[in-house]
Amino acid sequence: MPDRTSRSPASLRELAFERRLLAHQPMDQVTLGWIRDNRPANFDAAPSFPRPGRMLVPQTFWFAGPVQAEANHGIRHNARVSLLAALITEECGLDGHETAAACAAGAVHDCRRRDDRADPGHGLRAASWLLRHPETVARALGHDVPRAAMHRVAAAIAVHDVPYDRFTERQERAYREDPHLVDVLKAADCLDRYRLPLKRWWPDTSRLRIPVPDWLPPLAFAFVVHSEQARLDGADSAHALATARQILTPGP
Repeated sequence: MPDRTSRSPASLRELAFERRLLAHQPMDQVTLGWIRDNRPANFDAAPSFPRPGRMLVPQTFWFAGPVQAEANHGIRHNARVSLLAALITEECGLDGHETAAACAAGAVHDCRRRDDRADPGHGLRAASWLLRHPETVARALGHDVPRAAMHRVAAAIAVHDVPYDRFTERQERAYREDPHLVDVLKAADCLDRYRLPLKRWWPDTSRLRIPVPDWLPPLAFAFVVHSEQARLDGADSAHALATARQILTPGP
């Protein structure tokens, strides 16, 4: 006789509301439906990429483990941040080398995170991983990134998870050496917060130190919705991201 008391696993939305979120938080259909239904009223209903942008999809082995790669700070989050960072850099009129650096920073920034709730120091761990595997990242990026540039990327990653007002003196000095890359990474990371299951965790662009173009938040929201839906529909992460990108790219 079936157990009539059984129920589906709690959604991220429910767990967050009840303050019971787990260390690993893969997206679920209930939560994604709630995100989709709460699209901010002032957002363009049909946003699109104004230019192709550069996106780097990290591989599973870059992460602390397969579970982390599929969680809320995993492959799809890092890839979306890489593209958003590249778009912001291009919007600022910087060259291809700077765009590649921003893209690499986004793709790697959370790759050594162990806990989706709070994980102090994961920026430093990701930076250390990058400096041990610069050729791996450059090869995946398809762009030659000089060693000095990789050190700049690592420095930005190392502080991306630290609020500006909590920088140590050493972190503040490192920030002043390349403030723009840090600002871009923090902005792109912020814009992907639409994947989170409570509105109070969604992007607050007033905390950023660089302006974000009006077209970018609606696009970031749509990119989350389409890529996460494609993954829930059975596509692997790379195909889910490509599907979302195609949906949001204007035709000829």
